[in-house]
Amino acid sequence: MKTSNAVSLVTIHVSLFTIFLAPSAFAQGNLAPPGAPAPTMKTLDQIEPRTPIKQASLPFTINASGSYYVTENLSVASGNAITINASGVTLDLTGFTITSSSATAAGSAVLINSGLHDISILNGHIVGGVTYNGTSFSTGPGFQTGITYTGTNPGNVRVSGVSVAGCSLTGIELGFEYSNVVDHCTVRWVGGQGIHAGAVSDATAYQCGSNGINAITASGCYGTTTASARGVYSDTAVNCVGVSVSGVGLDSITASSCYGSSNDGTGLNATSAESSFGMSGGGFGILATNAHGCYGLSSSAQGIRATAVSDCYGQSDVNVGVLATNAATNCYGKSDSSYGLSTGGTAIGCYGFSTSGTGLNASVAIGCGGSGSPAVFATHKYLSGIGPDS
Repeated sequence: MKTSNAVSLVTIHVSLFTIFLAPSAFAQGNLAPPGAPAPTMKTLDQIEPRTPIKQASLPFTINASGSYYVTENLSVASGNAITINASGVTLDLTGFTITSSSATAAGSAVLINSGLHDISILNGHIVGGVTYNGTSFSTGPGFQTGITYTGTNPGNVRVSGVSVAGCSLTGIELGFEYSNVVDHCTVRWVGGQGIHAGAVSDATAYQCGSNGINAITASGCYGTTTASARGVYSDTAVNCVGVSVSGVGLDSITASSCYGSSNDGTGLNATSAESSFGMSGGGFGILATNAHGCYGLSSSAQGIRATAVSDCYGQSDVNVGVLATNAATNCYGKSDSSYGLSTGGTAIGCYGFSTSGTGLNASVAIGCGGSGSPAVFATHKYLSGIGPDS
């Protein structure tokens, strides 16, 4: 029995070996490799699918659409640093600075050639050596312009997050084209215009030799000019501040929630001024066709001068506080030596004050008071404490 059992066990083991281990039980595939192993690492182009711009490649011309990025601070001896000669380009300065060592300001940091479109310039700095001493600009060194174009206006251009300083001419120049946008940029100490584009938002142009910000629409902007120009010059201005030495602080067709100041010119000039403030040392505080909810201050002219004035306050030391051609409604005027409030039309619910002139001067005064000599001068007076008069 023992021998028989041993034989049976050997038979079972041999059978299992035949099934699971015998090389002839199953056919084997080809063990020779089909070829060299394929690469498993990504290429540099796959990791960074953009074209680098390095110091050694300056001056650099972009001749094909695509994405380009600056890898280090760049400086040219003269002329243009980067020229864009193709549409469909994104240029990322990646936080680096472009400078020029030209003894006399020349060229541009970034030049866009004629008639191009769909271009973005982002995130960096352009620095020149032009400075402002409080009365005049120095002559150089560095660039004439920070970012500009040549020939026909470009289109669909956006400049964002770029600072420009010390150029002899313009900071950022994209032309008066609706589709060209500048946002979150700063310009300082340029001999010409600070920023010129279709739409400018959340931007500052400080101490510019010409218009600070010149745009079709300006929003959340601050612009100053050192000359007889405009701090902010636009068709529509919202939440903007414009300051001029002897020109117009803020000049716009429509100004809403804005502030304009000028030493010798007009603080704020607009066809329609809403909830805005204008101040001038030698001209009009606010000069408008329609002024609503505004405050105007002038040292030697009208605080507010408009065709129609409502819910406003005007003050002037030596002229008219509020001067309305047609109508003044719920307004207050103050002047130390002339009319407090003067209108050729109807003054309703208004008050005029003048220490040595006429408090209120109107064709029709209703519910108005005046404190001057005379207090109220009107063809028709109602509810003024004087009674109807004709």
